Amino acid sequence: MVELSRRALTVGAASAAFAFATDANAEGVVKIGAIYPLSGNSASAGNYEKMAIELGADLVNKGDPELAKVLPLAKGGGLSGLKGAKIQMVFADNQGTPAAGQNQTLRLITEEKVVAMIGAYQSGITLTASAVAEKYGIPFVNPESVAANLTERGFKWFFRVTPVAADFAKAYSAFLKEQKAAGRKVDSIALVHENTEYGNSVASVIADVFAKDKLNVSMKVAYSANSTDVQPQVLQLKEKNPDAAIFVSYTSDAILYAKTMKEQNWKPAILIADDGGFNDPAFVKAMGSVTEGLISRSVFAPGKPGSVAAICDALYKKKTGGDGLDDVSARALQGFLVLADAINRAGSTEPAKIQAALRATDIKPEQLVAGYDGVKFDDKGQNILASTLITQLRNSQYVSVWPKSRATSELILPYKGW
Repeated sequence: MVELSRRALTVGAASAAFAFATDANAEGVVKIGAIYPLSGNSASAGNYEKMAIELGADLVNKGDPELAKVLPLAKGGGLSGLKGAKIQMVFADNQGTPAAGQNQTLRLITEEKVVAMIGAYQSGITLTASAVAEKYGIPFVNPESVAANLTERGFKWFFRVTPVAADFAKAYSAFLKEQKAAGRKVDSIALVHENTEYGNSVASVIADVFAKDKLNVSMKVAYSANSTDVQPQVLQLKEKNPDAAIFVSYTSDAILYAKTMKEQNWKPAILIADDGGFNDPAFVKAMGSVTEGLISRSVFAPGKPGSVAAICDALYKKKTGGDGLDDVSARALQGFLVLADAINRAGSTEPAKIQAALRATDIKPEQLVAGYDGVKFDDKGQNILASTLITQLRNSQYVSVWPKSRATSELILPYKGW
């Protein structure tokens, strides 16, 4: 973990308390900091998340009549709990590095005087950014990072809305065991993952869950994040030819693997992507035509007309010029709405009161953009009601295929590819 800067460690508690006790709502504005990869190899995902959070701020500040029928926060006119104060988002670019994430979070807190933070997509960056917020006593809401250790640090100001790696691993296991029971061969499984906090953590959790469930992980392929050549890894996979392969990758890596797998003419019968880069609209646009039948996970499906998910998806398409919410952008919007709801209920910009409101959060599923069973945090700051779907790429669009009770389409196997 990147060490906190000397400045962060030596600022006096009294001066910090004075800075944050000032009325951030004095001019009717509540400043929230957001730290995302707006440049670098994950810039596409980061910028889609930025637009989702901007949509959330617009819903609070300006409102939407249709959404307001099911989501009181979308009535417009600002935060009713703070006499109509408007939310002002202050975005910072973490550049895809933990050091930049740490430094930019420090700037947002000490110079911009934000009252809460949201971010930061990559687990390794969330690790360092949230440590700064913890040091300064600023609530940090994490909508999308899934590394298991993020909620195992004893932090009191960190709140994670998304399901975590263990939830996804259990879903993959149940899904694969169901395929085996139906007669499909899943005797050998490859785990392919990038080697930062996200890839290492998720792959480790999947391997542990599969071992307990007696699913055979026959090979593990770790590769350097942001690789420019994955031909050796693909040739290794082609030689062993596992029945199923699970990839844990960011966008540029996902695109590179899809291209190389086509070039080498290798594809497993079941190809699973752990969301990440494979769900990025940039990946779907670039490689959807050669990854037909790819299986992934998602918390988002548009849902029935009139639902929060369907309305938000339509509003997001209008904002982006046609791109609907995907898994990551939907989680970002959901995380923002959870934070805005807490600030509104707190009726204050004091971080401690926002923290208390987050701890008391109890949002029902019908009020959510994401397909969770609700939002309620445990003592570690983890949403205990988070859940996931299994989706499949069809004609460059992900559709829900599992569990059957929440599926919108039938599962089609084996993996088609190109």
